[in-house]
Amino acid sequence: MMNEAIKFIYRQAKKFRRRHPLTIAFRLKAHSKILAKHLNNGEKIRYVFAAQKGPSSYDIVSTYVVAVTDKRIMIARKRILFGYFFLAITPDLFNDIKVRMGLLWAKIEIDTVKEYIILSNIQSSAASEIETAITQYVMKKKCKNKKEKETI
Repeated sequence: MMNEAIKFIYRQAKKFRRRHPLTIAFRLKAHSKILAKHLNNGEKIRYVFAAQKGPSSYDIVSTYVVAVTDKRIMIARKRILFGYFFLAITPDLFNDIKVRMGLLWAKIEIDTVKEYIILSNIQSSAASEIETAITQYVMKKKCKNKKEKETI
């Protein structure tokens, strides 16, 4: 099961890189393994992309793979020697998303209750695709939660 998840995430990340080749991303398979490790039973992946985490366009060594699932947004990076970084954003922690477009690259800024996440060095043509995937996920989850609260 885990190997299938790794392969699926890795294939989706590679597809994203083929569609948007100017996006700076390295070691996609290693990062995909971390995402697969934290994937819960029954959780379905809706969208996968790669980006650099941080505000600087010059920092090109901090690639993360990001997955939008039906439950949360997952962000993962395998460190070079040992360990990894993992972050999950659930709909109740999500505040806002901002897209900053440049000539070649775009930045996606995700505002959460606890922190501000900047995903950079993404090819400009991918920005609207990423924003749409994240916004659709959040709107669907927030509408579902609102309906559940109204029925209680």
